Amino acid sequence: MNIRHVDLNLLVYLNVLIDEQSVSKAANKLALTQPAMSNALKRLRDLFDDPLLVRAAGTMTPTAKALSLKPEIESLLKMAEEITQPSEVFDPSTANITFRIMANDYLESTLIAPFITQQLAKNPGLNFDILSPSDVNLQDMEKGTIDLAINRFNGLPRSFHQASVWRDNYCCLTHPDNSYLQKQNLEGYLAQEHIWVNRAGWGVEAAVTNKSGSQKLGWVDEALWQLEQTRNIRVFTRHYMVASLLCQSPQLIATLPRRQAMLLAKHTDLVISPVPFQIVPIEVKMLWSPLLHHANPHQWLRRELLAFASTVADR
Repeated sequence: MNIRHVDLNLLVYLNVLIDEQSVSKAANKLALTQPAMSNALKRLRDLFDDPLLVRAAGTMTPTAKALSLKPEIESLLKMAEEITQPSEVFDPSTANITFRIMANDYLESTLIAPFITQQLAKNPGLNFDILSPSDVNLQDMEKGTIDLAINRFNGLPRSFHQASVWRDNYCCLTHPDNSYLQKQNLEGYLAQEHIWVNRAGWGVEAAVTNKSGSQKLGWVDEALWQLEQTRNIRVFTRHYMVASLLCQSPQLIATLPRRQAMLLAKHTDLVISPVPFQIVPIEVKMLWSPLLHHANPHQWLRRELLAFASTVADR
């Protein structure tokens, strides 16, 4: 028998008919007319090739076939009711769930870490798995095995949902004895030895093989190329925290997102100063798979993270 040719409402009718043992009472309970219920019983008899209810001693008595079907029908109807119930509202205070988030160390330190710290105390069942861009590929995101990817992206797949997290400007981070602090102009900037920090998108990132301008190195250097200038890059790294350690050398200067530089300067004696040329601000986005878009826990995570991001000042 092909299930597509079966009216599953008939199982609801049969369940009530067996309980009521009366066509008229079953019709009343289901808000149907008696002829409609009689027609349903006829269709049920044809479907199961059995009378199902027979008149005996003034009542409609279920046959052995009907009685054998009863527990199976009840189980099926219970399952159908559970499936069609609205999803429960997500309660982070009682939930036991692990969220997987991809972010580079700039966003991990300025956004993810303080967000997690805020959540752990009040939501004891929430756990977090933070992955770096090199841990994640496009297929991971498409399958929904990663809840969120947060970064600045050079290209965004159209199938993903996205939201803007924040925009961030660049600044310089140096040792207080760095000579740039005495000559904060383009000439003074180009005279320094620089730390290159760049980590966008996801996946394994190729090594930088040259610094001549024939290979694009990132937004800072693109802005310099517009001025027909290049900087003297001595160290290439993909980790913003490493840049703060390298800046302990007075001869090196790092050009970093302002939120990252503020955090690093807060815990060191390093100094923040302006960049002496225009750089396109960083736009950080949050991406997620359409497979997760309607999940209540995921909706909560997105909403809370975006609200928290709005409180992270850019000063």
